[in-house]
Amino acid sequence: MSASNLLFVLTGSIAGYKACEAVSRLVQRGHLVRCVATPSALKFIGPATLEGLTGSPVLSDLFESGRALDHIALTRWADAVVVCPATANTINRLAAGLADDLPGALFLAHDRSKPWLVAPAMNPAMWAHPATVSAVEKLRSWGVRFVPVGEGRTACGETGEGRLSEPDTIVAAIEAALARPAKKLRVLVTAGGTAEPVDGVRVLTNTSTGATGAGIATQLSRSGHEVVLLRAQNAVRPDGPCREETFVTFAELETALDRLLGSDRFDAVVHAAAVSDYAVDAVLGVPGQSAKLESGGAPLLQLRPNPKLVDGLRKLSGRPLTLVAFKLTHGADAMQADTAVRRLFAHSGVDYVVHNDLAARQPGGIFPADIFRSDGTVAAHCPDRPALAAALEQLLATGAGAN
Repeated sequence: MSASNLLFVLTGSIAGYKACEAVSRLVQRGHLVRCVATPSALKFIGPATLEGLTGSPVLSDLFESGRALDHIALTRWADAVVVCPATANTINRLAAGLADDLPGALFLAHDRSKPWLVAPAMNPAMWAHPATVSAVEKLRSWGVRFVPVGEGRTACGETGEGRLSEPDTIVAAIEAALARPAKKLRVLVTAGGTAEPVDGVRVLTNTSTGATGAGIATQLSRSGHEVVLLRAQNAVRPDGPCREETFVTFAELETALDRLLGSDRFDAVVHAAAVSDYAVDAVLGVPGQSAKLESGGAPLLQLRPNPKLVDGLRKLSGRPLTLVAFKLTHGADAMQADTAVRRLFAHSGVDYVVHNDLAARQPGGIFPADIFRSDGTVAAHCPDRPALAAALEQLLATGAGAN
């Protein structure tokens, strides 16, 4: 993409070393980067490091002589601002509108037509604290974009969500925010498999990893579209800067779809989730509700069919949508696949159906797919998931088929 002016704000976190790598990569990609560092950030990263990476002096003091209007000039100069790493203290201060330091003054003076991104880094308990959760929600409502936090071991030795994203993800999020697609879309993507409880510890589920949906969400978000990924709790996470929500059961997915499509305005829905056709109605021979079935027996499960969620998506939205559904077969020949695709079109009223066959999946994530139009013609042959994501983006951008 073309070079941009980027203002990179570092706050006091040990994750600052990863932020330096992101700065380096942005410079290598041709962007002009200037750094602001809080006094706490400079305890972890020296100003010489940042000046060496960017070729520009590091700014830190709001009241430095001769720089009284930097908080105005810098936000006018920058095409985007990113706070990385962003501590819990910084996130809560921004949400409170405090402007007694340089980052806070920059935030209030910011031209809100330009992207402002936040890449959080903190202990998992701090990330989950109600104060931080509330601050994040408030900032999002003001248009601030959040780079997804990482999950794993943090510097303090605890494990959970709160790690700073990897440099590649940070760079991708910044460039996605700068991207200007000819037609910016708001897209809901579902991914991963539902799990239907048998008892308190056992479930009926499927082998879906959610990788296809995650790849589509990544492609769309990196291209500058606004994406909500509704994924199974254990599904693959996206590499792009999209908003994520999770589900476990069919009922949770149904509730989330009803809420999201009823309250938000989406241009398209890509329904890639592997939704269970059945739920457990009863465990025969077991009286009452069992927290855990005893081992050694062979209980019979009485199943009930779940409704087809895809059939009601358009009604839930109440506005024109481009709908994409998925049909997976296993070892089907061309005629069987064609019949399955036509049947899905007939009962769902979707605009496109993506068909792939489990028997064609290969090692290394190669999973060929065909995108069908409602008239039965093939809109695109896709050799793998990245090609599928790119083809879907192009089809969605045209708006073809939207009712």
